[in-house]
Amino acid sequence: MRRSAAALLALAAATPAAAQDREFCPERPGLETQACIVDRGRVTIESSLIDWTRDRQSDGVTDTILVGDTLVRVGVTDRLEVRAGWQPFGHERTRDVATGDIDRAKRVGDAVIGLKASLLHPDGKGLSIAILPSVTLPVGRQPIGAGRAQPSLLLPLSYDVSDTVEIAVTPAIRALANEDAGGQHVRYGAAAGVTVKLSEAVSVGADASLARDQDPRDHTTRARAAMTLAWQPKDDWQLDTSAIAGLNRDTPDVQLIAGVARRF
Repeated sequence: MRRSAAALLALAAATPAAAQDREFCPERPGLETQACIVDRGRVTIESSLIDWTRDRQSDGVTDTILVGDTLVRVGVTDRLEVRAGWQPFGHERTRDVATGDIDRAKRVGDAVIGLKASLLHPDGKGLSIAILPSVTLPVGRQPIGAGRAQPSLLLPLSYDVSDTVEIAVTPAIRALANEDAGGQHVRYGAAAGVTVKLSEAVSVGADASLARDQDPRDHTTRARAAMTLAWQPKDDWQLDTSAIAGLNRDTPDVQLIAGVARRF
């Protein structure tokens, strides 16, 4: 009896430790989405401190700055997390090439809610697969907000090639508001990337994405490539940057992002 009781106490004591052994796995930076799940009972906050995009078109140049775009992820079980995000502020500046006129807009962005369920290896080790349904809520205003609820479905997959190399792929489908008033259309595509750990604290990545937008006004294909750098000075902290380039005329020319992630 004493041995059994001691064994049960040892198991109970070891269980929390095992849960805490899951590595910190933020979804940022990068174009794809990580398949790992936040530990049960823990919270991860991920935020783009600054996000700047430049889009040159034949008739004008648009600069968009987003500040504080934040995602909160909460581990509910060992295989399920709930999540909520919000874009609190955005500024868009458009300069007309022909006239030189400048239009400015300062807006609150939209919110998003969803959940991510692990189908295989929630800790992100080996081959990890998850499913991620979410919906964007139109609490903001255009041009920063979408003005309409937009559901999406992602299927994050990742695979550890070695202790230092990981590949990730994320097929996605979204229902987006039409450019013209009323109605929605589908955007589908996928993102893929390779992440290499240079040390225990520093990792770099190379990503690419392709998305087909079926807006009735104009069907377009967006192609992007990105380089990322992440630094984790402590087990529950990360600082990161991303540089994203548009690969065709349907895609904004450049996007630069700097952000932070923290697990509690």
